[in-house]
Amino acid sequence: MDYYSEITLKDGRKCVLRSGTANDGQASLDVFRSTHAETDFLLSYPEEITFTAEEQSEYLRKKHESENEAELVAEIGGKIVGLGGIEPVGGHIKTRHRAGFGVSVAKAYWGLGIGRALTRACVECAKKAGYSQLELEVVADNKSALALYKSEGFTEYGRNPLGFMSKLTSRQELILMRLELGEKTKSALSGSPESDTSACFAANQ
Repeated sequence: MDYYSEITLKDGRKCVLRSGTANDGQASLDVFRSTHAETDFLLSYPEEITFTAEEQSEYLRKKHESENEAELVAEIGGKIVGLGGIEPVGGHIKTRHRAGFGVSVAKAYWGLGIGRALTRACVECAKKAGYSQLELEVVADNKSALALYKSEGFTEYGRNPLGFMSKLTSRQELILMRLELGEKTKSALSGSPESDTSACFAANQ
């Protein structure tokens, strides 16, 4: 999916939010790895990220060409500092109205509004794709992310007390959240049931 917007951050700098392309393979992979080393609230650890820059480039190319999936990058002065994306929960008829999403931002750029901007961009992309529900999972101790999602209209619908097993803190409870987007449209139902829903950037990054 193609997406582009520009925002002004809290410190006055300009930030571009756009679809990742094949040319962003190495840069986006570097950010993906670094963000996963900076917090224990994301799905995977850096050593588990084994795909190559070439594989990442191909992944981004497919997402850019997709009608119902998106992988976005947040860029300041040409440098990628954040990532976000949406993907279908499943390809079956009963679940094609649902999408999952996740965002991650480099620690040096926390507090500038990039996470909120990426969240809103993902919501916009999900609406454009025709989904009627956007979903996420967030670690219960991640208070800032939880507050952000609530302020953007996401509501809690369940909890998984043993959702993650952290190397640092043992068990981590996951909060399941959802946002209703309206009635589904034809575009969200256009994929085949066998469509690949795996992602290098997992839905709960």
